[in-house]
Amino acid sequence: MSERRKQILVPIIILVAGLLISVVMVKSRKPAPQRAPEDFAPLVRVITTEPRDTRLSVTTHGTVQPRTETAVVAEVAGRIMSIAPTFASGGFFAKGDVLLRIDPVDYELAVVASRSAVAQAKVRLEQEQAQADLAREEWKQLGSGEANSLATRELQLEEARSALEAAEARLRQAQRNLDRATVRAPFDCRVREKTADVGQYLNPGSPLAQIYATDAAEVRLPIPDGELAHLDLPIDFHGGGKVEGPRVTLRANLAGRERSWTGRIVRVEGEIDPRTRMVFVVARVDDPYGKAAKQTGAPLAVGLFVEAEIEGRAVQQAVVLPRSAVRRGDVVLVVDDENRIRFQPVEVLRAGREDVVIGNGLSGGERVCISTIETVTEGMSVRTGDARPDEPADTTASVSATEAAR
Repeated sequence: MSERRKQILVPIIILVAGLLISVVMVKSRKPAPQRAPEDFAPLVRVITTEPRDTRLSVTTHGTVQPRTETAVVAEVAGRIMSIAPTFASGGFFAKGDVLLRIDPVDYELAVVASRSAVAQAKVRLEQEQAQADLAREEWKQLGSGEANSLATRELQLEEARSALEAAEARLRQAQRNLDRATVRAPFDCRVREKTADVGQYLNPGSPLAQIYATDAAEVRLPIPDGELAHLDLPIDFHGGGKVEGPRVTLRANLAGRERSWTGRIVRVEGEIDPRTRMVFVVARVDDPYGKAAKQTGAPLAVGLFVEAEIEGRAVQQAVVLPRSAVRRGDVVLVVDDENRIRFQPVEVLRAGREDVVIGNGLSGGERVCISTIETVTEGMSVRTGDARPDEPADTTASVSATEAAR
């Protein structure tokens, strides 16, 4: 064999041998074991229903208002001589505390003059009384029968008595005007707005300040007329006597913290708003700057916007679930004995911020899914307790078209 032919055949032989070896290896290899598909049923949290007696509640919002608010006005004329150090917006006063003083000189002089007039009237009355006594004595000595009023000076005596009464009335009026020159707080109050200051001349009726009482605060709360049934509250309710209105809890954020105050519904306003179909109830919190402030660490200040949770009527054998358990407003996901999802319609009596109260649809002992599943269909399998500890439950919120169509 020539050298050239060897150079051509050797590579061909090597290539053919390699192909034969590859074919033999492929045919002799054992098939890889088939793995069963993993169960991808989602892991969910469930809660077992337990019927129990509970209370409904109604949540609404409102703004804190004073129970009593009034304008302080001047009752006498004069120039303001001094004001109290705390007579300013936000200042507190107890009943009888001095707010400001008006120049009293004219009124002091009027009191002096009135006292002098009273003294003169008393002297005149004494003189007339003495003359009347003398006239009656002289008439008796004459023995001329029954004396008439003219002879005994009864008319002059009555005139002197009337003059004394008029002088005493003028003295009381002068003293009253002098007292009015010192303006005092009519009740325990806080100043909302000051409208007068030192040196200002006042006439009767001139505004001095706007104040409100601190004994109680009220909140006017709108409620849909249909929800009054949850409160078991008649539309003509007006608290008083032994009848107490429902308890109400007010909440608001102050200085980065949630505060709460407890009060009661004291009345229902009689009219229903024709536009909104709302009924207004009024909640009251006593001593909002004292006792209530100590209990919560903050006063229930006027103007504060609050959330109100009103305690409603009692319901027997209701089921309370987390709000996340209810879908589309009236459906819950029940996990049956085979760990399959079933859609269960329910009657929601009341939905709160965190919980819902179920009246009908659940009898007790059902396992209700409280996880939000990405895709859910009737009869789908789920896992409730056999998941690996490091495998989290699916918490993404989405409802499938199958569920939406039911």
